[in-house]
Amino acid sequence: MMLPTTLLRLEFNKPELNAVRVKRCCEGVSLWLAVMLLLFVHPLYAEAAQEPGASGAGSGRLEFVGADGQRQGQATLLNTDYQVRVSGLMADTRLTQSFKNSSQQWREGVFVFPLPEKASVYGMTLRVGEREVIGEVREKQQARQQYEAAKKAGKNAARVDQQRPNLFTTHVANIPPGESITVELNYQQTVRYQSGEFELRLPTTLTPRYISGAPLAEPPSQWQGGWATPTTEVPDADAITPFTVLADDVGDQSHRATIHLDIHAGLPVAEVTSPSHALTSTWDGDRVLVTPEQSRVVMDRDMIVRWSPVRGQEPSAAVFHEQWQGEDYLLALLVPGLNRDRNLPRELVFVIDTSGSMAGQSIGQARASLLRGLDTLSPDDRFNIIQFNSQTQSLFMQAVPASGHNLVRARRYVEGLDANGGTEMAPALDAALSQKRQQEHAGQHVRQVVFITDGAVGNETALFDQIRRQLGDRRLFTVGIGSAPNMHFMRQAARYGRGSYTAISDDNDVAGPLNDLFAKMQSPVLTDIEVDLSDASASPEAYPARPGDLFAGEPLVQVIRGVGDGGGLGVSGRLPDGSRWQTALDLSGAAPGIGLHRHWAREKIDNVMDRGLSGQVNDDEKQQVLELALAHQLITRFTSFVAVDQTPVRHAAEPLETDQVPTLLPAGSSATLLRYPQTATLSPLLIALGLMGLMFSVAAWMLQRRVFA
Repeated sequence: MMLPTTLLRLEFNKPELNAVRVKRCCEGVSLWLAVMLLLFVHPLYAEAAQEPGASGAGSGRLEFVGADGQRQGQATLLNTDYQVRVSGLMADTRLTQSFKNSSQQWREGVFVFPLPEKASVYGMTLRVGEREVIGEVREKQQARQQYEAAKKAGKNAARVDQQRPNLFTTHVANIPPGESITVELNYQQTVRYQSGEFELRLPTTLTPRYISGAPLAEPPSQWQGGWATPTTEVPDADAITPFTVLADDVGDQSHRATIHLDIHAGLPVAEVTSPSHALTSTWDGDRVLVTPEQSRVVMDRDMIVRWSPVRGQEPSAAVFHEQWQGEDYLLALLVPGLNRDRNLPRELVFVIDTSGSMAGQSIGQARASLLRGLDTLSPDDRFNIIQFNSQTQSLFMQAVPASGHNLVRARRYVEGLDANGGTEMAPALDAALSQKRQQEHAGQHVRQVVFITDGAVGNETALFDQIRRQLGDRRLFTVGIGSAPNMHFMRQAARYGRGSYTAISDDNDVAGPLNDLFAKMQSPVLTDIEVDLSDASASPEAYPARPGDLFAGEPLVQVIRGVGDGGGLGVSGRLPDGSRWQTALDLSGAAPGIGLHRHWAREKIDNVMDRGLSGQVNDDEKQQVLELALAHQLITRFTSFVAVDQTPVRHAAEPLETDQVPTLLPAGSSATLLRYPQTATLSPLLIALGLMGLMFSVAAWMLQRRVFA
């Protein structure tokens, strides 16, 4: 009877024996995998030691690695040259981008870059050695097809697209090994004039955008090359998110700019200054030649140049005239000269961006800006503070009196703010623009919102529409923060918010711009502005069609088609006390202007695009934009520049690699904003270390169970 019992016990223990065998097998596999990973990690670590910033042959270089893991040579080198001529209120820039292929493979270079927020790109030239090809404006899809066909056929070609009004992309096909190709762009912009000072901004890099929304259910068929995935709120996210690297990563032979300004102000210039760069200025009568002290500057910040007229010669009015294709164009500037005294109590809501893109010097500048704003409050004012990143938080439930106790609490709160998280701007705008006015203070306080941010978002249009819908009786003012803020957002948000804007580019440049902005906020505003051109002999067309409100020190600027250099321009508006203000500007004796027809076309295009702010632009509006862009040769949302050299240079059998040329991390920004290509980071090493750690943990856990079983 014992034999069957023994057999029964053996049969009963078979599952336990199987479990033991499986466990021992897993232990062996885990240990072998750990050893293999250790062997794999060693070459990765050795390779990582040669990343930028370390010693060795790879130091200071951004290199390509193909799908097979083999190095393919150093990245395309990029350098730029800015030749700027300022004439009165217009600045004309020739921007030359040089793409040098230092590898041994044929390359296509793709570079996403910023331009001034109101730039009108009107010319492009492709240069390959001694050959020169003049670009032409085409409908965007047609330009893309023409470029892709040339690229496939092995021809030198270039294409420039607009992604945002201040964000563009250059594509350069078939750059030969060891050779260079240059793309020359011509664009113009208006010079900003306010409070007796002229200002010109030349952006060279951009702050990485925060991409909100959920990933698209159906991703695009053709990836544009950015680091972000297209989303429901930013469907072109892959086209506006270039990789971001350090200056040391690309070496001192790339991402450098030479800049020359030739300023013909039309009046004596007293001084030229810059908060961003040290300058060398040379006077020749009313003409000033300006260059940075460094012959080649790193492309990691906007270059800002300001010049002031000799005291007592600040312009209160200016008129410029141009005739183009038989039509007259006029640019008129008028400074109303409003009194700055004002004592109306205010309800002021400060909104401060504390997202991750503000890390580094930016959050310090933002805190300083907010603290300066608190200093302007009087005992009759009321205020609140809203901070936002991935979440939105208010200091108070509602606006509170600017008492000593509340201000002390507010300053302590501001000094403790730090930067992290995403840039979810819409909830912050909603919180600021939906705060209800307390009944006992109804009608007594002027309602103002100060929005402090770097504007690093990809869904600008939706935010502009939100401001337009929710603004009510408030005014929204924007303060741009950092060395490369999104000035398109700053200007347009303030325009839709019926306010004004400024920018802080450096810790030493906080007081001046903020003092001017807060002085405007405490001064009378000229509203309901009307422009009378009844003296014109024809039917004129003026833009902006509806001039915005004017603050102290700000000029009214109108560009008009159909008016010659004669007659008069009548301007009227309403002051805060309800009285009418009016004046007239004599248009005779206008100074010669250059490119006014392009400026007029750009303003009209912007006016048409405004109609589609809350939805898609309809076919009629798109056709209007196309006709204007083709007639005046301008890049728009629907048109691109394209240039093709008809001589093939690359044989079809030779492969062509695409190089997404990175931008540089804006000066003063946190390293958390770096966005490296897949092969330019330590990610393989970190993944391997993580897997090795996981395997060791599994092995240790199983050994522990074996010991205590």
